[in-house]
Amino acid sequence: MRNRLVIAAAAMLAALATTAVVTTSAEAATVRTDTPYVLVNRNSGKALDVYNLATTDGAPINQYTRNDGAWQQWTFLDSGSGWYRLRSAHSGKVLDLPSSTDGVQLVQNADRNDARQQFRLADSAGGQVRLINRASGKALEVWEWSTADGAKVSQYQDLDGANQQWQLVPLGAAARTFTNPIKRGGPDPWLQHYNGYYYLATTTWNSTITMRRSTTLAGLATTADQVIFNLAGRANGCCNMWAPEFHLINGRWYFYYTAGQNVSDYNPTQRLHVLESAGPDPMGPYTFKADLGTEWALDASVLKVGSNLYLMGTYNAGGSYGQSNFIQRLTNPWTLTGSRVRLSSPTLSWERQTGAVNEGPEPLYHNGKVMVVYSASACWGPDYKLGLLTLTGADPLNPAHWTKSLNPVFQRNDANGVYAPGHNGFFKSPDGTEDWIVYHANDSAGGGCDMNRSTRAQKFTWNADGTPNFGAPVRLGATLTAPSGE
Repeated sequence: MRNRLVIAAAAMLAALATTAVVTTSAEAATVRTDTPYVLVNRNSGKALDVYNLATTDGAPINQYTRNDGAWQQWTFLDSGSGWYRLRSAHSGKVLDLPSSTDGVQLVQNADRNDARQQFRLADSAGGQVRLINRASGKALEVWEWSTADGAKVSQYQDLDGANQQWQLVPLGAAARTFTNPIKRGGPDPWLQHYNGYYYLATTTWNSTITMRRSTTLAGLATTADQVIFNLAGRANGCCNMWAPEFHLINGRWYFYYTAGQNVSDYNPTQRLHVLESAGPDPMGPYTFKADLGTEWALDASVLKVGSNLYLMGTYNAGGSYGQSNFIQRLTNPWTLTGSRVRLSSPTLSWERQTGAVNEGPEPLYHNGKVMVVYSASACWGPDYKLGLLTLTGADPLNPAHWTKSLNPVFQRNDANGVYAPGHNGFFKSPDGTEDWIVYHANDSAGGGCDMNRSTRAQKFTWNADGTPNFGAPVRLGATLTAPSGE
């Protein structure tokens, strides 16, 4: 181990030698809070890095060869008065110094916005900066002037040594783009961003339930599916897995899906089922939790209104109602109670193209408004599309308390070559500032209701009345800006 006093003295002499031409100010030039940065150490030339791609609290922050991955991208969050937290694009957590001790390991933790997580920028020569911790008053440095991959990043008194100096390299929007589709052969997609990763599950049409994950939306296109549960051997619900969704409720993930029997005419046997995770990892492990009903049903989702949970899905309402959406109270994520209520039916002309269908109800919340976006018309035709219900009363179980929009909110776009866009879900950008829709669609008007449908995503905005503005489905291959915070 090198003698820190010798190194410190050398750094102080170097600083004195430059005082005639360089004046170090208390604060560095203003950083942008809407741009991720890579922080490159002046001494080693290596980047501040979430070591081993960790997403957990307390994980070490070290240096590593620069690769500009999400684990090396940091966004400055303004804490006021010149202080900032630095949030990882990979994990969503912020830099944290657990104590004021020299040599303490720099780690990541959930954002508390306290003094241990706040830093100011001090100028050094050549456009470099030092990061001074608010709680300790000390500077971040690569410990013992190491140049090795994996070397510890810590703190020491501010000596303005090269191992305490960092170059802030902004990454422009061009580094954060993606193109649709984000999964070929991905019908009925459900996507969530959680703990630094995007998680995507889609229909498999076999006895496996699969999921893929990536730190970037673009990465989902090339990431392999992983089997998280095998349905083989189940008496009812072994096969034809459709329309998966996973919801985090009370610290566990509940994975809802449709599956039936292994028979040639599989459709009449399809039922709703739910798995439960052992902990907070969306990848599981999972155990089978419950069957949800004994009749034909599809497309389970969960609506929350106040403290109450409701199961939504699709069933045959009979008579002139036909394939409709329903809602039913849940006493917990796996137990139904009370009667099933018809939520919506295909009553409008645009809901009856090729076939009269309402299905795939999905919850959407905005500024206290509770909405349900659903799919309408036949999925085997080009005019499959999305409609909107808004809760305008107090009781979700009273159909009269829901108002249906008279026009579709998302539909085919011939100019962009997008047909039958539907069966959607919603997710937030990594920094929580943007709303995104994920959906499937076909590449041609002759596409069917099968595994050729692909998963696509795009950002959406809000109308003045609080309803979503999804715009038009974008063309495959168009370059889109990735979700904010990647």
